[in-house]
Formats: sequence, C-alpha cells, structure tokens
Amino acid sequence: MNSDEIAEESKITLVPDTSVIIDGRISARIESGEFEGATVIIPEAAVSELEKQANQGREVGYSGLAELKRLSMMARDGKIKMMYTGERPSLEQIKLASGGEIDSMIRDIACDYEALFITSDVVQSEVAEAKGLNVVYLPPERAAVITHLHLLSYFSKNTMSVHLKEGVVPMAKRGKVGKMKLQKIRDKVLTDRELKAISRELIERTKRDAKGFIEIEKRGAVVLQLGPIRIAITRPPFSDGIEITAVRPVADVKLDDYRLSKELKDRLIKRQRGVLIAGPPGAGKSTFAACVADFLSDRYIVKTMESPRDLQVSDVITQYTALEGSMNNTADILLLVRPDYTIYDEMRRDNDFKIFADMRSSGVGMIGIVHSTTAIDALQRVIMRLDLGMIPQVVDTVIFIDAGQVEKVYDLEFMVKVPSGMYESDLARPVINVVEFGTGNLEYEIYTYGEQIVVMPVSNSVSKNPSWRLAERWIEQEAARHVDNVQADMLSDGKARIYVQKQDIPKIIGKNGNTIDKLEKRLGISIDVQNL
Repeated sequence: MNSDEIAEESKITLVPDTSVIIDGRISARIESGEFEGATVIIPEAAVSELEKQANQGREVGYSGLAELKRLSMMARDGKIKMMYTGERPSLEQIKLASGGEIDSMIRDIACDYEALFITSDVVQSEVAEAKGLNVVYLPPERAAVITHLHLLSYFSKNTMSVHLKEGVVPMAKRGKVGKMKLQKIRDKVLTDRELKAISRELIERTKRDAKGFIEIEKRGAVVLQLGPIRIAITRPPFSDGIEITAVRPVADVKLDDYRLSKELKDRLIKRQRGVLIAGPPGAGKSTFAACVADFLSDRYIVKTMESPRDLQVSDVITQYTALEGSMNNTADILLLVRPDYTIYDEMRRDNDFKIFADMRSSGVGMIGIVHSTTAIDALQRVIMRLDLGMIPQVVDTVIFIDAGQVEKVYDLEFMVKVPSGMYESDLARPVINVVEFGTGNLEYEIYTYGEQIVVMPVSNSVSKNPSWRLAERWIEQEAARHVDNVQADMLSDGKARIYVQKQDIPKIIGKNGNTIDKLEKRLGISIDVQNL
C-alpha cells in the first residue's frame, strides 16, 4: 500500500515511535475512539528495536511486542488499518542507536507518508518539530495512586511478599514481622499467559506512575519500584520460567515505637557516626533504617544510597540510586553535596564496604544495612574487607534487628592491651573491644594473632564458677590496701581485671609498676588495671 492509497482509505495516518508502542497508549486511544479508523504505520526500525530488547530479555521489549499484537487484532477486527514499512537497521545503524540513528529512521517514515508522528520521548518530539513534522507529544502519564493492578489482588493487609511462578500455585508470606508464614493464595496454578499479562501491566504502570522506577534491567530480569512495592520479574534464560516476586513493608512505625534509650538517640544526634544496622532477611532492618533517617532529618541533611530505592522515607530525604550503574559515581556526587548522614541500603559486595568506609573517613555520618545472622556476624563482614585499625574509625555502633525489634546494640572501643586469656605483658597489642551498649559488658575482643584476625568471645561473670567469685573477693581485699574503691573481674584462671577510680590508677600501679607487680606475685595471677 503506497502513501496515496493510505490517504484515500483512512481518516488519519499515524506513525508511532518505539516509546509509545512500549507504553501501550496507541491501542488505548484506539479503544477510546480517538484513533479509530486510522491507518497505523509501524516502521520496521521500531520492530527491530523491540525485537532486540526482547531477545535480550528486557521487559520493555516484550511489552512493545504485546502492543503490536493488540494492534494487529484491532486491524483484523476492522478498527484500524495497519502496515509495516521501511528497512530494518543495519549493524552499523544499530551501533549508532544511542546517537539517534534508529530514531531518525522512524522519523523519516513519518515524513515520507506525511503522517502524524506520535512519541512520548521529549527529545524525539523536539527533533521532529524542528524537522517540520506534524507531532503529537504524549508525555509519560502519571498515576496518582497504585490502583486496579491485578497484582494487588494477591495482597492482603498483612501480606509482606507475593510469589508468582508459572506452573505453580501463587504463594504469599503473611503475618507479623518475624512471624511470617508461607501460604497458598489459591489452588489453581498460574499460567504463562497470566504472568505475561501481569508483567506487561506492571511495566506499563511503572512508566506512568509518579513514584514508579525501573531500577534494574538485565537480560532475563527486571526490578521495578512501584510506590512502596518492589517487584522482581524474571524469565528464561535467566530463570527456568516466568516468575514475579513482589515485596512491600507491612509495618508502619516510628522510631519511638522501638523504645530506644535516650542514650542511644543522643549517640546518633550528638555527632556523625558509623553505624551498621544488621539482621537476617525480613527482620525489619530497612523499616528501622527508614525510621532512623526520618528521626535524623529533623536535625541533619540526610540522603540515601539504594538500588533499588525502596526505603519509605519522608520527601525531605533525597533517595539516590546507582549513577550510570555505579555506586562509586553516586558517592562522588554525595561527597560534593555533603550530607550529614547517608543511609546505604544495602551493603553486600566488597565495593559497597569500600564506598561506606571512604565516605565515613571523609566525615559523612554513615548508616549501612547488612544481612547477618547475629550482631557479631555483621562485624565479621567488615573485618573481611577493611584493615583492623580502620574498623573503629569506620564503624563505632552495631544495631542488630530481629523480628522487628532492636535485640542488641554494640559499641566499639579501640585500645592497646593484653587480650583476655593472655598473661604476659609483652603480648599487648591493638584490640577492638565489642561492648554491649548500655550495660558496658565486654562481649568480644577483636585482634590479630599471627597473620589471622581473631574474634574472641569474652566470658562474663554470669558463667563464672564459684572459685572465681571467691578469687575476685580476695583480689578486692588485697587491692583495698592501696585504694578505697575497687572492683575485680576474673577473666581466666590466671588473669583478672581490676577497676579503680581514675585518680587511683597511679596508686595501684605504683612507681615503675612496683605495687601492681607485688600484688601479682602475692596473688599468683596477671592483673590488668582499668578505669572504673
């Protein structure tokens, strides 16, 4: 069919570009009657681009091909006339696609047929108008709220995540934080057709929603952020079938709901810190981090680094993702912006920890979110990636979250001393004390032993045998001959630590250490002296 025949047989001749084919608005406007009876000319260059994206496993490619199918069905039903025309781009033109070569081929088709050119790409629209084409620019639609999505029918009020896979019954995790149970949503298995329809709907809505983002798009996988819902869509060859996983927060809490001590809040407020928020998957780490971010934003400039951006924070907090695919680039921008605090969600790779350390060393308060089974495991992940001497400068606080509650808070102290369990003074070395915040109980010591870094649990008085308690009383009586206020703590059969007032430390040590040496010989144990 040539251009003269099209002009005679159709009220309107239009050429859509790839952007409006992908978002499905041509078929929507035909259904509404706006373009009914039109002749729709599809450039082969647009088909080639969609085919390439689909072959790469990109959801936008599948979404665009689905729109072409809908247009073909409308043509068979007589609602429109449809034709494909133009040449497929050469290999050289494909290489130049990022420079606008394929866009130029599509515009040329609209020019040849003197057709109405429709696009939702603002650059394409500006170029087409400059070339004298009759252009209709459809700006990306924005939905005010997430409504009428088929995926939402699988969610209930207490649903944290929905798991959909072809050939399998739909499942959901439901319940309270920390007490989630996997439940069947229905008995009938999901079909390939259902999942493709849901996937297409999600892609189209993400492009139109004011808070919708395509965060990651790889061959066979795409991650969307649609309001509070994070959605991962996978398909072959990456997965063995189409699968959709949607996760959303189920708790709406404020920092006061965690009943944190005033001392811990003051710790975060008084100066910028290096904090790890740790816990197992689904424990509520991100929810807690968002509460901390909102709490700090009343006093400080707070930003986030996330990929995907799923922290539910107030609008005053700017959420950044990986700039040009790299968190290093994001960090470069943030160091110029100079926030007081940055929330890093979440840290898994070596590079994440290096970025965290670099920003912390630059004076930015950093709060990093990490997966770990216990609080000390979070520090183990840092030890694997940073020099021992740097750790207390980078991380000074660890907050462990489990079942939506703060279960443990650690404070890190750096000093030179003889580690617990060692007796000779010449074994003194730099040691990181891992102290329980609030009680001051020493729970772990981290130090080098040979070429290894050791994380050693320290016994506390609860597990001491009766003979140790008797020994502590005896030590206190002997030390009381020299100072008034003294407390003893047996660390092992051959070592103890005594605590005295700061002004009394010189008295108990004596000139050139003579007093403490005599006390050690009399008691037959090694004694470490610390401030009470």
